Amino acid sequence: MSAPTLLLLDLDGVLRRFPPDAPVEDRFGLPRGTLARVSFALSDPAIAGRATDEEWRAAVRERLASEGLAPERAAEAVAAWTRVGEVVPEALDLVRRARRRCRVALLSNATDRLPRDLAELGLDREVDEVLSSARLGVAKPAPEVFRRALRELRHAPSGTLFCDDNAVNVDAARTLGIDAVHTPDFPALHGALSSRGLLDDPDGDDDGDGTLLLVLHDRGDAEEAARELAGAGWSPCAVHKDVLAGEDDLEDADWVVELTTGPDDRPASAHRGLVEELARRHDGFVTD
Repeated sequence: MSAPTLLLLDLDGVLRRFPPDAPVEDRFGLPRGTLARVSFALSDPAIAGRATDEEWRAAVRERLASEGLAPERAAEAVAAWTRVGEVVPEALDLVRRARRRCRVALLSNATDRLPRDLAELGLDREVDEVLSSARLGVAKPAPEVFRRALRELRHAPSGTLFCDDNAVNVDAARTLGIDAVHTPDFPALHGALSSRGLLDDPDGDDDGDGTLLLVLHDRGDAEEAARELAGAGWSPCAVHKDVLAGEDDLEDADWVVELTTGPDDRPASAHRGLVEELARRHDGFVTD
């Protein structure tokens, strides 16, 4: 089977994630699950382009107030809940590699706020096209959203790979003859792209050929990072003490996670950007 020429990718749950709502709900005395329940119940007009993002959030504020939260507190709760989210770095690494072989487009159930979010996250530069339900006028899982998306992209269902963390959306895409895969986590996304040749180096060159050392100041951070990486398929993820002893400027950075092979069986150095992002989260750095 030839590699797809278009990767159609869901955003939230695949390439972007949000922190849990619980801390916001606890802060404002809301029962757990309230924000998800209310926002989802009122979202249809906004994600279909019949209302703006601000109109939707205003409706959420009004509903919270109608359920007993003081209006000013409801406004504060919605403001605290309104977040841009964060990029899933390991998924972005796959997208960058896939983009060397095919076009990559986002297809997201989203409001008119989406372009601002993508620009803030830097994701607008990481894909070739962005298609939102608000602009298309219809949302997943309606099959029509895929028809409109492919029409705008000028691409046929054949040669299209669609990945989404919602199995219902995947089933809908398949009714149009699209090769669609349920990708609720990184291993599933990696498997979908790898099995279809989208992670192969188009030039036959290896963009990394060695071990990386993730250098952290705290043993607990190093062990936590090692567990996270091992769970994602990295190896050997061994934690060493004083591997870099003798370097004066590394006196306090004496816990090192050794990484030889990435989750795709390529050298760890091929994924340096991803490891550097992890290092920044723990105030560490990466070296060869």
